Amino acid sequence: MGVWRHVGKFLKRKDCDVGETGRALEELRGSLYNDLRTSESAKRQQQRFCGPAVAMSFNFMVAVGIILTNKLVMGKVGFNYPIFLTLIHYTVSWILMALFKALAWLPASPPSKSTPFSSLFSLGIVMALSNGLANTSLQHNSVGFYQMAKIAVTPTIVLTEFIFFRKTISYNKVIALAIVSVGVAVATVTDLEFNVFGACVAVAWIVPSAVNKILWSNLQQQGNWTALALMWKTTPVTIFFLVALMPWLDPPGVLSFGWNISNSSAIMVSAVLGFLLQWSGALALGATSATTHVVLGQFKTCVILLGGYILFNSDPGPTSLCGAVTALGGMSVYTSLSLKESVEGVVKQNPNLNQLAKPKTDVEEDEEKASVKSVSSTE
Repeated sequence: MGVWRHVGKFLKRKDCDVGETGRALEELRGSLYNDLRTSESAKRQQQRFCGPAVAMSFNFMVAVGIILTNKLVMGKVGFNYPIFLTLIHYTVSWILMALFKALAWLPASPPSKSTPFSSLFSLGIVMALSNGLANTSLQHNSVGFYQMAKIAVTPTIVLTEFIFFRKTISYNKVIALAIVSVGVAVATVTDLEFNVFGACVAVAWIVPSAVNKILWSNLQQQGNWTALALMWKTTPVTIFFLVALMPWLDPPGVLSFGWNISNSSAIMVSAVLGFLLQWSGALALGATSATTHVVLGQFKTCVILLGGYILFNSDPGPTSLCGAVTALGGMSVYTSLSLKESVEGVVKQNPNLNQLAKPKTDVEEDEEKASVKSVSSTE
């Protein structure tokens, strides 16, 4: 009889534990839903958990992974359809975000009146052009010519932001960006093989790539858009225009490709990484700026080059190594200047922080001690 009493107590305690666990999970789900229900709270959560360092590190790791995966897909697998591969990436991204929305994990979007539909539509178009033309350029041009086009994106962003937003950068930053561009050019531009069609594609890609980064950064920083909410609104437009680009830029024969389990699995891994790359890139653009994101992309290039030399004994040559080291030095200077300007901006918005940061003089300390003594004496 005593044994059954202990068993009953044990079962009751287990039921209580299960009930408490269920209530805790329900409270967690409710708090997560409340955090994502409004665009303002969702934006605060994104800024809280995903600052510049986290966003850029996330984007860097995913970018390295997708570079290796796409080399496998286009090389060993032989899937030479860059626009269709980009279309698969965005389709999988849309399916994953639809799943997030069904589970109430997708952050809320700002009111439709706050952002003109033309801005979202334009972003969807330039996303299709930027990603589709980039893959096509890489297919028809040498890596050196492709890198030259990427370097041209930096001055394009600076010029575009000055013309349309009157945004200027300091002279020191201009020098740092010039050093980065020259270093990357010396490190990567070992050959400039291209054809007329490939050159036209590369030149046509520069402006959409710059505008794409500027729009992603401005819409998140000036409005209450989060990365996922903005992706959810613009991805359908991107998919539509990628379908329109396929007959013009992709070679025929995609339906006759060998869609076996191995090839399809590699393409699906690339698609999932494509979603993570788009998300991490949007987070980085929302937390930093379009120019900083371009510098991050050039940083990835230099790290991959130096990593191959250190870890895999590849020999890019002394000229390329010196160029990579020079570019990394320019990036360090640019990052230091950006952090300094960021701190100065925070201090300007909150003057009290500046007063707290200043060390107290001996006179101020004596006055503070005297005031404390007078208060204690009155008490």
